[in-house]
Amino acid sequence: MAYDVRAHRRKQYWNEPTMTLWERLYLPEILRGLFITSRVFIRNMTKWMTGRKGALTTYYPEERRADYAALNRGKHILTLRADGSGKPQCIACNMCATVCPAKVIEIEAGLDLMDLVHPKVPVRFEIDYSRCIFCGLCVEACPEDAIRMDKDVPDLPSRDRNAMWIGKEELLSWKPQSDVAKRYPKAAERIGGGHA
Repeated sequence: MAYDVRAHRRKQYWNEPTMTLWERLYLPEILRGLFITSRVFIRNMTKWMTGRKGALTTYYPEERRADYAALNRGKHILTLRADGSGKPQCIACNMCATVCPAKVIEIEAGLDLMDLVHPKVPVRFEIDYSRCIFCGLCVEACPEDAIRMDKDVPDLPSRDRNAMWIGKEELLSWKPQSDVAKRYPKAAERIGGGHA
């Protein structure tokens, strides 16, 4: 069997980009990148030295940024029923857990024989924030509009992964309790997050 050179050539495309000699030398492009980076660094440094607002540094968790986007996907919230019963809107259909790409939502269903309209309720509803990617698919998949994502950012930093599991009680409260709120009660009162 003869070796066919044409069969092993790289495929040529009709719109293939061509590099100029200047781009093929690489060194000018590296110097150009360093120039851009240095220019931004020096501009921020001079703003900082003159007392103007330069690069924004937020000392999390004591400080929170106020300029989050309007459609920011942050903390998950379970909504309550409109009838005032204090029960979650969730009917434990597992749609949010099924559609979750990271598989972080765990729901255990139970029966409420007193409620004939919604007999299936979640006994356990937990989200593992250590693996959640905040994609918002759980919100879109929910047929009852039971789970939402608030603009507020959850208190994520923790040294223990077990502390990053958020349960049904915390999801039902608009301002869930957290380790950060317990450690920094003054900051929690200032930002309005968590109970001390």
